[in-house]
Amino acid sequence: MNETESKLTITTDHKWRQFKYRNEVPPGILLVRFAHLDADEDTDGYFKYRDWWYHLSDFMLVDEHSPLRPFGWHGYATDSFYSGVVIKTHPDGGEYMVGTYIV
Repeated sequence: MNETESKLTITTDHKWRQFKYRNEVPPGILLVRFAHLDADEDTDGYFKYRDWWYHLSDFMLVDEHSPLRPFGWHGYATDSFYSGVVIKTHPDGGEYMVGTYIV
């Protein structure tokens, strides 16, 4: 399903998923992508989306002026000037909803 405001398009399946724990992430991915994260402090908040691993720390918070705000998204990570990944976190903190955006 798509959400659109002006030239912004967000594509998501609107499904809540469980975050992965650090021990569920392949060791090679931890070494390459997440070596900067402290293993004792960042034990969860990992997920895989479109064959790429993310951590909550990869996302910038959506501010009140962002075009993502009206749709309730909490964060975004850019992958180009015009596109990226958006995330909503469930109030319980253990689940997330993810999608892509294109401007």
